[in-house]
Amino acid sequence: MKSIIAGMALVGMMFAGNAMAAEMPALAKKMNCTACHSIDKKVVGPAWKSVAEKYKGQAGIKEKLIHKVSKGGSGVWGKMPMPANDAAGTKQKEITELVEFILAL
Repeated sequence: MKSIIAGMALVGMMFAGNAMAAEMPALAKKMNCTACHSIDKKVVGPAWKSVAEKYKGQAGIKEKLIHKVSKGGSGVWGKMPMPANDAAGTKQKEITELVEFILAL
């Protein structure tokens, strides 16, 4: 009986853990970030959790990442360049929101 209760508790914790896991924001889907990124797996670009881990605690990183997402870049995560996502500078609010989400992972 104790093993059944323990098993049920373990299954419940697994479901609770999945429910608490971060989900890709709708804004990321709208801006097509999901074509190259996921939260926890490398796709074409790095997993966003990897980005958060790499830059955790670095001074000024939010502004640097906003610039990189806006203008594009290459060489940090491999040979595949990230294209500019806001070369005209009209989506800074949205990009800031996404970078804040990434850094909070």
